[in-house]
Amino acid sequence: MTDGRDAPRRGCLAGKVAFITGAARGQGRAHAVKLASEGADVIAVDLCEQIASVPYPLATRDDLGATVKLVEDTGARIVATQADVRDRAALKTALRDGVERLGGRLDIVVANAGIAPMDGQDAWGDVLDVNLTGVYHTVDVAMRPMIKAGNGGSIVLTSSVAGLVGLASPVAGSVAYAAAKHGIVGLMRVYANHLASFSIRVNSIHPAGVDTPMIDNDFTRSWLEGMAQQQVGGPSMTNALPVQTLDAEDVANAVLWLVSDAARYVTGVTLPLDAGYVNKR
Repeated sequence: MTDGRDAPRRGCLAGKVAFITGAARGQGRAHAVKLASEGADVIAVDLCEQIASVPYPLATRDDLGATVKLVEDTGARIVATQADVRDRAALKTALRDGVERLGGRLDIVVANAGIAPMDGQDAWGDVLDVNLTGVYHTVDVAMRPMIKAGNGGSIVLTSSVAGLVGLASPVAGSVAYAAAKHGIVGLMRVYANHLASFSIRVNSIHPAGVDTPMIDNDFTRSWLEGMAQQQVGGPSMTNALPVQTLDAEDVANAVLWLVSDAARYVTGVTLPLDAGYVNKR
């Protein structure tokens, strides 16, 4: 965590605090840097360990350290903790510590942590535990301090185009990914209703493929190529717009809008960030 700054922060999120899971790299890092650049201080968590069923490298402590440096470079404060979204108690402790160290408030939650062992025969439980139960844990531990603070706020849940269409291969890891991402929509809608009276907005984002380490690795590239060649039992893998993948910053820009006052009346929305993928189906 950085030392306090004397100069006031500027930006549309100045004075606010954001809690971001899966923040060590990829979309999570992009969200942390983007929100920090608009004035928010950040509570960042990431597992920073390998999960046995995931066949590509997950983020490391060094990755989380790089996120810390990038956020600090914006002038923001950051509290970064190695924590597992599957472990509710650890997640609650990390959040509580961050809130205390950053002034006692919490305004923004981005439940971003996720894994994609899409060809994993034994990955069902791990995918559901991280991608669905982990999101539930994140909202569950965060909504209480948000309600207590009484400042309203915004919660964004990271789903996928696979949470809106039947995109999967008939393998446990892939089916679990689609099921979890669809399940996030249910969580979002329940919490959007439950938290509306506290002026806390809840929305889900649904990116198509994003150029991050979760996609840009040998395993996932091979799986995507196989899906594109087979075209059996699922939709086309191509976007409507002539682009293969989005940049993480494209998704971060949308998250920034959702958590800002520019979207102050937007809640309960499934927002595709997909270059027209869903519309093409």
